[in-house]
Amino acid sequence: MPPPRSSTSGAGSPTRAVAEFDPVEALRTLERYEVRYVMVGALAAAAAGAPVVTADLDITPAPDPENLERLASALRALEARLRTPSDPEGVPFPVDAELPAGAEMWTLTTRVGDLDVIFEPSGTGGFDDLRRDARRLGVADDLEILVASLADVVRSKEASARAKDLAQLPLLRETLERVRKREQRRS
Repeated sequence: MPPPRSSTSGAGSPTRAVAEFDPVEALRTLERYEVRYVMVGALAAAAAGAPVVTADLDITPAPDPENLERLASALRALEARLRTPSDPEGVPFPVDAELPAGAEMWTLTTRVGDLDVIFEPSGTGGFDDLRRDARRLGVADDLEILVASLADVVRSKEASARAKDLAQLPLLRETLERVRKREQRRS
């Protein structure tokens, strides 16, 4: 993995390093801390064959207190900071298991790139709902994760109605149709 890029403020003084996007390392860290989650969003769509590009990892964690404690530990190990429009390099925040109460989503930056923790993606019932149709996917020799189905990714993007999600929908629907036809031929 290449070293983090350094950036400078307008005055030329160094600021926090901007990490290269390394979703596999983020996933390894989540697995090392035994976090139960489903990968969602554009990376889940890409894993299903959709030709989409993204620069962040999206996950939906199981909401039980023990899992949220493990998630908090993993986020501390990843040096997570809150990513905001005014400060994309992130601002420090106290990462603890109680913090998710009432939160819909955390947009974070970490030492290995951007990570969004979406507690209940639009149009879904969260972890238990997404887990039903998710599949296990090997993303490295020693790493297998749970990935949301493309149908669930489409459902979530339709419900969110964000401009960037709506722009991806035709491509995702086309990919979903190809996947369904391929599965029908196999049966």
